[in-house]
Amino acid sequence: MLAGFTAGLLLISISELGDKTFLIAAIMAMRHPRRWVFTGALMALAAMTVLSVMMGQVAGLLPEMSVRWAEILLFLGFGLKLLYDSRSMPDKISQEEECEAIEAVEKVEARLRRPDGLAIVTQTFGLTFVAEWGDRTQFATIALAAANNPYGVAVGAILGHAVCAMIAVVCGRLVCGRLSERKITAIGGGLFLLFAALGVLRMMGL
Repeated sequence: MLAGFTAGLLLISISELGDKTFLIAAIMAMRHPRRWVFTGALMALAAMTVLSVMMGQVAGLLPEMSVRWAEILLFLGFGLKLLYDSRSMPDKISQEEECEAIEAVEKVEARLRRPDGLAIVTQTFGLTFVAEWGDRTQFATIALAAANNPYGVAVGAILGHAVCAMIAVVCGRLVCGRLSERKITAIGGGLFLLFAALGVLRMMGL
């Protein structure tokens, strides 16, 4: 259980910093009370994590060797892609991604008539859930849950999401101005490769 918890916590904490869901939470927190934005974002990310873990458990019904190889290849592919992408990335968070997050928020807010607590939580939940669907961290969570203790993965991943969401709503704009997209992506790529290597060692019984 500890291995799944640690893997989920590290993978999510690093991969989610500065991504679209992080930017959405930061933008929403500059327009609405932080407690409602944090609640909506964390609820969406927790729901996505539980869903991903359940999908991982279904995938875990496949032959164990197939699941192990799928996990290794997935992490290897993500790791190599992230390292390759990081070579052409700017130091700062991409303005294009930030503009996409702002546009997504403004589209939903145009239909928001009463910005009360429930409306803000609902709006943040919807924006975050849609942005997180199909993200690489979702597939990584599925792979981790298929090959590790699902409870450990779920708790670690949700805690990682909570940390990132808290940073986003408390000081998101300041953090975004200091984050290096290139370095975060490279660290994320290295982390994926590390998990791929650990998967190979585990298959070898080491």
